[in-house]
Amino acid sequence: MGRVTTAFRAFFGALFNAEKAERIEAALNGATPPVASPIPAAIAAPKAPVAPPKPRQSEALTLLATLQREARLVDFLKEDLTGYADDQIGAAVREIQRDAGKVLERLFELRPIVSDPEGASIEVATGFDAGRYRLTGNIGSSGPYRGALRHHGWEATSCNLPTYTGSDAAAKAIAPAEVEVGARS
Repeated sequence: MGRVTTAFRAFFGALFNAEKAERIEAALNGATPPVASPIPAAIAAPKAPVAPPKPRQSEALTLLATLQREARLVDFLKEDLTGYADDQIGAAVREIQRDAGKVLERLFELRPIVSDPEGASIEVATGFDAGRYRLTGNIGSSGPYRGALRHHGWEATSCNLPTYTGSDAAAKAIAPAEVEVGARS
């Protein structure tokens, strides 16, 4: 009875298991059947621990947080200015413009797309890049185009946004709430 049982086991084993079918075929052809690993591969080779993903913050929020931290831009834009005199607003704007300009220069190194002064007559070649030039006015021909430079445009020569190091919970925070400890209200 042993051979009949072995034959049935081999038949059904080969029918339902590709690895067993390969081993049976190798044995029938006179080759030494491959030996199955006594330890499954998943257990035999321990995997290196996977580090949890770092918290992420949108690059737009990183930029906004930097402008708030270094130029107080959000505070200014969200402030109700109806109670302030124009000279007070002007003084605040001067500081914000200076500090925000420093941030933009440090992070993006902004340069004009066209170095000619505004108002200068310039030529834009046929097949121009619409991301770098916007034509306005009477645009009837197929180019090249000649016209007065109304705005020189801007381009970033680099992008050096700070790396976010906060928590997932704070990823949407633009500025933390400030609490002075020991102060009485």
